[in-house]
Amino acid sequence: MADRLSARAALARLTGGAGFEEITSPERESGPDGPLGWQGYDASRARAAGRTGETESVVCGHASVGGTEAVLVSFEFGFLGGSLGERTGDRLRAAHTYARAHRLPVVTLVATGGSRMQEGMLALTQLQRVARQSGLTRDAGLLQLAVLRDPTTGGGWATLGAGADVTLALPGVQVGFAGSRVRPPDADPAAYTAEAQLAAGAVDAVVPPAELPGTLALYLSLLTRPSARPVPPPSALGARDLPATGEDAVRRARAPGRPRAHAYLDAYFTHRAALFGDRCGGMDDGMLCGFGRAHDGRTVAYAAQCGTATRPAGYRTAARLVRLADRLGIPVLTLVDTPGAANDAEAERQGAGPAIADLFAAVAAAKTPVTTLVIGEGGSGGALALAAPDNTWAAPDSYFSVIAPELAAAILKRPPEAVAETAAQLRIRPQDLAELGVIRGVVGAAGT
Repeated sequence: MADRLSARAALARLTGGAGFEEITSPERESGPDGPLGWQGYDASRARAAGRTGETESVVCGHASVGGTEAVLVSFEFGFLGGSLGERTGDRLRAAHTYARAHRLPVVTLVATGGSRMQEGMLALTQLQRVARQSGLTRDAGLLQLAVLRDPTTGGGWATLGAGADVTLALPGVQVGFAGSRVRPPDADPAAYTAEAQLAAGAVDAVVPPAELPGTLALYLSLLTRPSARPVPPPSALGARDLPATGEDAVRRARAPGRPRAHAYLDAYFTHRAALFGDRCGGMDDGMLCGFGRAHDGRTVAYAAQCGTATRPAGYRTAARLVRLADRLGIPVLTLVDTPGAANDAEAERQGAGPAIADLFAAVAAAKTPVTTLVIGEGGSGGALALAAPDNTWAAPDSYFSVIAPELAAAILKRPPEAVAETAAQLRIRPQDLAELGVIRGVVGAAGT
């Protein structure tokens, strides 16, 4: 059964019952039965108020979640299905205005069926007001985080939910632009769930109710701590001796037992919170993105390849991560390990070229410092897109190449036995890259 707490009970779960300073806005005056004169509207609102104890579909306030101060917005689904009307828009505007004035993140606990029909287009245009306030808060460099409750549909999903920087969802809740009463009769209900949105890259995590306070506190703690200093590259976890030949460099970088991204992230961070999906319908398990707490206590954003061919969704997720970290003033660490970008037909249909271009642009434009460590294979532009200009390092058991030696030999019409010679000519060893000025240095090499 999906979680259906009242607005205030949902708030109390996050705050542990601690103090909550409510944010109010002037009550908008309207004629009998609302702006459209919808017969029975006043009576419906009165019954909703009697059932819920609320006078509108949202409750807004200032509270602490796990030690981080935030503006909290909680929807009351029992009040006309959590629908958005003009007064709802007034309250949301007041909440965002307060957040900007006090430099606080905004957390929205969404539970809504969409816009309020009894107020017609005046209700629908509240989505534009919400988008405007969200944009102003984003421009102010403040975090916006959404928790999807049951249900999250219509314009509430398409603005407050999907438009957040980080989107969490409770298990089994209904999530989709189309509500249950307006979908095609043959629609698969499983497609309109938090789990389906997670699989489509539209939700960062599905979190059980008991774990929500701690999970939310971790995200808030990590994403509200800017730092202007670049971070050092991780220590090398594999071999420390440098490869003797280009062929040796390739062999070691491809070794199944070599340390991969998970090992590096586990060693570098004490806690991590993931950023999942490209928000365009895709996800790539071969690209790990998120924010972590380094051992010096600083928050660091990370994007790490896992040794597989990176898919378009992976590049888009990494670009999303870099842009969010840049806006929040959080330094970025990237780990390069891929034979290259996925080059199958489906990858082309998914926009491999534009996705790689977008990541190049995000890294190039970032004002926050970016640090890169090549931990394995550095395969062509599919690897370079994740690399920081002028601040890329390499582990001793890695290589970086304009193209894989085997493919280079094939293009040059050389026989297979010439691959080793081609690898040497490409100068792809870590020490070669340092001598050429492509990287700043080799991390953890013996004798350095």
